[in-house]
Amino acid sequence: MSRDITDGSSEAPAAPAPQVQRLKANSVGLVGVVFMAVATAAPITAMTGNLPIAVGFGNGVGAPAGYLFATLVLTVFAVGYVAMAKRITAAGAFYGYISHGLGRIAGMASGMLAVLAYIVFEASIVGVFSYFAKTTVHDQLGVDLPWIVYAAAMLAVTAALAHFDINLTAKALGVMLVAEIAVLFAVATAVLIAGGGPEGIPLEPVNPKNAFTGTSAGLGLFFAFWSWVGFESTAMYGEESRDPKRVIPKATLISVVGVGLFYIYVSWMTIAGNGLAKSVELSASTSPLDLFFAPTQTFIGAWAVDAFQWLLLTGSFACGMAFHQCAARYLYAIGREGFLSPKLGHTHPRHGSPHVASVVQTAIATALVAGFWLTGQDPYLHLYTLLAILGTMAILIVQTLCSFAVIGYFRKNHPEDRHWFTTFTAPLLGGVGMTAVVVLLVLNLETAAGSAAGSLFFDLIPWIVGAVFLGGLGLGLWLKAKAPERYEIIGRIVLEDAAERTDTAPDTSTSASTANV
Repeated sequence: MSRDITDGSSEAPAAPAPQVQRLKANSVGLVGVVFMAVATAAPITAMTGNLPIAVGFGNGVGAPAGYLFATLVLTVFAVGYVAMAKRITAAGAFYGYISHGLGRIAGMASGMLAVLAYIVFEASIVGVFSYFAKTTVHDQLGVDLPWIVYAAAMLAVTAALAHFDINLTAKALGVMLVAEIAVLFAVATAVLIAGGGPEGIPLEPVNPKNAFTGTSAGLGLFFAFWSWVGFESTAMYGEESRDPKRVIPKATLISVVGVGLFYIYVSWMTIAGNGLAKSVELSASTSPLDLFFAPTQTFIGAWAVDAFQWLLLTGSFACGMAFHQCAARYLYAIGREGFLSPKLGHTHPRHGSPHVASVVQTAIATALVAGFWLTGQDPYLHLYTLLAILGTMAILIVQTLCSFAVIGYFRKNHPEDRHWFTTFTAPLLGGVGMTAVVVLLVLNLETAAGSAAGSLFFDLIPWIVGAVFLGGLGLGLWLKAKAPERYEIIGRIVLEDAAERTDTAPDTSTSASTANV
């Protein structure tokens, strides 16, 4: 018989399982889930956007060592995250995990923060895509269009793709992701084969101690961690994946470790190709992308620089599309539990996609983009930077809570799976590490925002995050006091039959499980 665990240590009967509509099962496999997660991390956008800041103003040529440190911390975090993924399959991921591990009230607050983060991430990436599109099309084709035209085009295409099942998006992302990884890998490998630049291939960039040196080591480390935002989205596709108890844990670890090794390699070879001093000079200049364009032209050719510029477009588009899918699934997960609007929990009768939540997400992203455009803001300096900082602050707090939720969940449940490392030490260390990252963000908030730090929206960022979190806590407390039957199902709609699927997708309308799987 299914059962549920309350916020305390005693067991209580599960809430009645509501009728919900399911996402389409068996839509995507291991490779597809990895593509979706890595696309949100956006390797080409993360490298070109974050590495120059880290090198020019952060930990300098020790930036690759910063990526090494981040890889270790996030891998430890992923150990606990994977342990939860093997037990709970839910489109809400963090929302479901934290509700089971730290209680429904904390789960609701975290779910609201996660919704905020993924909602603003799409609009943020629309900003950087529009900036790249405007400059690239003008430089290479001589056509000068307002950035809002490119923003509208991206929003429309993303909305159209999201209407169908996740497999279509995974295929589109796969093509774009392979292309952006290929160009970064090609440049890095060309530098390696040539034996490096003026100083050969120096070891200083990967010396672990250099992760904590430079002008501002904290800023460099924060941008290193920022480069991974989105990897945790693997768990959101559990309901739509084949054998999620196996696929999601593997996809998560592959994403974390694979992306980390790739970042270390590319950043190291990029610095080696330019030389140590030249790398810092280019990164701090008015043309920071030359940190990548210079070795690309030197070691491959001018044609590769042109290709690199176009791939900045496709890479940022893939990232925005992946974040749209994340936001839609969080809205869907909360909606099908009866919060915000039950209609958000509806799935398409044919495609099994969260089409209502997707339309709502498109409307919100469009409103955000339009707001920045109508007030004369820059798509890169303001729309991208400010919304990225807002979303990153929110999601880092949720990741931190999730680490401690792993400990709480296994303390109360499944004694047969408790392990001194995977369900206690690793999530504890991960939680401490993620707490340090949040502190790094707060300490370097103004520097990370750059020229946008003087805006009213920048001043409001901590208040927005705090208000959403407190609002979630307040909603949870109100439901507990006034609507206990709704309170009982917070974060409890999970997929119980995840390991027992056949190749035929089940009916998308089914009774939910509220059990701890």
